[in-house]
Amino acid sequence: GQCEDPTGYMENSVSYSAIEDVQLLSWENAPKYCLQLTIPGGTVLLQAANSYLRDQWFHSLQWKKKIYKYKKVLSNPSRWEVVLKEIRTLVDMALTSPLQDDSINQAPLEIVSKLLSENTNLTTQEHENIIVAIAPLLENNHPPPDLCEFFCKHCRERPRSMVVIEVFTPVVQRILKHNMDFGKCPRLRLFTQEYILALNELNAGMEVVKKFIQSMHGPTGHCPHPRVLPNLVAVCLAAIYSCYEEFINSRDNSPSLKEIRNGCQQPCDRKPTLPLRLLHPSPDLVSQEATLAEARLKSVVVASSEIHVEVEHTSTAKPALTASAGNDSEPNLIDCLMVSPACSTMSIELGPQADRTLGCYVEILKLLSDYDDWRPSLASLLQPIPFPKEELKYVIQRFAEDPRQEVHSCLLSVRAGKDGWFQLYSPGGVACDDDGELFASMVHILMGSCYKTKKFLLSLAENKLGPCMLLALRGNQTMVEILCLMLEYNIIDNNDTQLQIISTLESTGVGKRMYEQLCDRQRELKELQRKGGPTRLTLPSKSTDADLARLLSSGSFGNLENLSLAFTNVTSACAEHLIKLPSLKQLNLWSTQFGDAGLRLLSEHLTMLQVLNLCETPVTDAGLLALSSMKSLCSLNMNSTKLSADTYEDLKAKLPNLKEVDVRYTEAW
Repeated sequence: GQCEDPTGYMENSVSYSAIEDVQLLSWENAPKYCLQLTIPGGTVLLQAANSYLRDQWFHSLQWKKKIYKYKKVLSNPSRWEVVLKEIRTLVDMALTSPLQDDSINQAPLEIVSKLLSENTNLTTQEHENIIVAIAPLLENNHPPPDLCEFFCKHCRERPRSMVVIEVFTPVVQRILKHNMDFGKCPRLRLFTQEYILALNELNAGMEVVKKFIQSMHGPTGHCPHPRVLPNLVAVCLAAIYSCYEEFINSRDNSPSLKEIRNGCQQPCDRKPTLPLRLLHPSPDLVSQEATLAEARLKSVVVASSEIHVEVEHTSTAKPALTASAGNDSEPNLIDCLMVSPACSTMSIELGPQADRTLGCYVEILKLLSDYDDWRPSLASLLQPIPFPKEELKYVIQRFAEDPRQEVHSCLLSVRAGKDGWFQLYSPGGVACDDDGELFASMVHILMGSCYKTKKFLLSLAENKLGPCMLLALRGNQTMVEILCLMLEYNIIDNNDTQLQIISTLESTGVGKRMYEQLCDRQRELKELQRKGGPTRLTLPSKSTDADLARLLSSGSFGNLENLSLAFTNVTSACAEHLIKLPSLKQLNLWSTQFGDAGLRLLSEHLTMLQVLNLCETPVTDAGLLALSSMKSLCSLNMNSTKLSADTYEDLKAKLPNLKEVDVRYTEAW
C-alpha cells in the first residue's frame, strides 16, 4: 500500500501514469524498484506491476520448458518431415510469445544453427525448406555465426535459388542498415559478400547488384541510413583483399585469413619467399627495408688487382612502405601490394573466380562514387587505403571532378610520408597508366581550391617536379601554370633547375606565351636566361625521345655538362640530339632502351665524354667495342649488359684513362 516518501519523488513532481513504464524494467529486478514507488495511486500501480511480473514469470517458465523440449527433440532427428514441422512450430511459438526479450527469437535460431552444423548430409531442398521456415525470425534479428556459414554455403552452391532473393535480401539489408562493427561479427560480413556474389551470378549480373545498391541508398537524394555506406565499403575492401590472399600469404609468414577465422593466431611454420615482410611492418623493420632497398640501387665496390671500382647511381624511384590504416581486423591492402618499385611492377595473376570477385566489388565502389551524398564519406573512407588498381581509376576521377573541398582534399595523403591517390597516379607512380592526365586533373582541382598556396607549390617542387615538367613539356596547360607560379614565387633555388624549367616552358606554344607574360612582370628571369643554359639536367622518368628532342630544341644547352636520362623511355634515336651537346661530360642512360646504334653515334662525336652509365641497357659487344675511340672515358658502368670477357679486356687495353668500371652480372664479372 502507501508508504512514506524518503526519496523525494513527490517533491520533484515525478509521476508514472501507465503500466508501460513498469514494463520497461527487467522483470527480475522490477520488485526492488516497485517498492520504492511513493507516488499518488501507488497502491494500484504496485498491484498492476505485481500482476504483470507474475505473468512474465509464468510465461518464462513455460518458454524455458518448451525450449528444453525442442532441443531434445531436434537433437536426435529421425524424419526430416517431422523436424521441419517442429521447426515451424518453434518459430510460431517464438513469434506469438508474450515475453519481451531478444533471446526469445535468438533461441530458435541457435537451435536450428546447431541442428544444421551436426547434419551436413541434407539435400538442397531440405536446406531451402529450413531457411524458409526460419525466415520470419530473421526480419528483426541477425543470424548467429554458424547460421551465417550455412547461408554462405547456400549462396555459393545455389546462387540462382529464389531463397537468395526472397529470404536473404531483407536479411542483408538489415545487416547493412544496422550493423555497427564487422570486426565483432566477421561472419555477417562474409555472408554479405557471398550474397552480393550470388546476385552477380544471375542472368542480369551487375544490373541486379546495381538495383540492390539503389535500394540501399533509397529514392531520395540523401540516404537515410548512415551505416549503409561504411558497411558496404568494409564489405568491398575485405572482398578485394581476399582476392589477393593467396598471393600475400605466399610472400609472408603471417597466418592466412582462413587460419585467423579458425582461431589460429600462432605464427605459422611457412617461410617467406621474400626477405621483406608485407603485413604490419614494425618501425625497425621499415627502416631496415628502406636501407636494403637503397643498397640495391647502388653499385657496390668491386676491387681487382688492376681496377678499383666505386660508382654510385641515383634513382628517382623511392620505395614506399605504408602503415596499416584503420582498425580493420585484416591487414591494409596497400601494405601488401605496394612495398617497393620492384614489387609494383610485379605481375599478379589471379584465378578466374578471384578475378570475377575483384571485378564485382570494384564495380560496386564505382556505383558508390556516383552518388553525390555518399562521395564525401567514400573519399574519406578510401583515403587511408590507396589501392593501386587500374579498375579504381573511375572512382578517383569522380573524386577529382568533385568541386567540394571535403571530397577532392582526400586525394592527398593522410599524413606526411604516406602516399595517397595524388602520389600513386603521378607519372612514374605505380598506378599511372595514362601519361599523367588524371594527375594533371588532380593538380588542377587542388590549385583551384584553397590549396593554391606557396606551401602546395613547395610540396610539388620537392616531390613531383619531374612529373610536372614532363607534362608541361607535353603541353599540359595546368602544369605550365604550375611551373610559372614556381618561378614567380621563387620556389626553386637552384639555378640549373630554374633554367631547365625555363627551357621546358619555351618548348611549347602555350608555355612560351605564359613565360613571356611572366618575364614582363619579372625582368630578373630574363637576366637569368642570358647567362646561358644549365650545367646539369635530369629528365623525369617516362620521358620519351620526343620529349628530349622538344626540350633540347627549346633553348641553348651549350653549357650542359651532366645529363641524366635514367629510367626514361629513350632509345638509340635520341643519340642524334645528344651529339649536339658540345660540353657534355657525364651521361647516365641507366635502365633505358639505348642500344648499339646510338652507342656508335656517340663514340664518333662525344669524344670528350668522361662518365658513361649503361647499366641495364640492351647494348652488346658490337656497340661497346665502339667505345674504344672515347679516350677521355674515366668511368664506365656496364652492369647487367651483354658484355663479354674479350670485349672487356679489349676496352681496358684501349682506354688508358679508365679508372672506374662496373662489370657485375656480365660474362666479364
